[in-house]
Amino acid sequence: MTAERHERTDDPTRPNRPTPPDRPTRPGRTDYHIKIDRERYVVTERELTGAQIRQVPPTPIPEDRDLFLIVPGHPDDKIEDDQKVEIRDGLRFFTAPGTINPGANQPE
Repeated sequence: MTAERHERTDDPTRPNRPTPPDRPTRPGRTDYHIKIDRERYVVTERELTGAQIRQVPPTPIPEDRDLFLIVPGHPDDKIEDDQKVEIRDGLRFFTAPGTINPGANQPE
């Protein structure tokens, strides 16, 4: 699996530029641009499992966070580790704590 991280910039005069890939672009390779937690990545596989998507960021997504696919106009899809996702340009994912326990750290 190949992923490239794009640098973020808030300067409108400087475009976002990809960091150098681990290996040169191969002829016939298809790049898919996706976002995970608002960070841009490029992957080359047409289909990835949830576990593989968790490995795309430089710091993999930990198991205590849930992974979701943003589905505009519909509820977001929680992606399980063994679930296959058909990758296409523009897919957006986000993570959230797997367990939310409001008030757990409140002093007594």
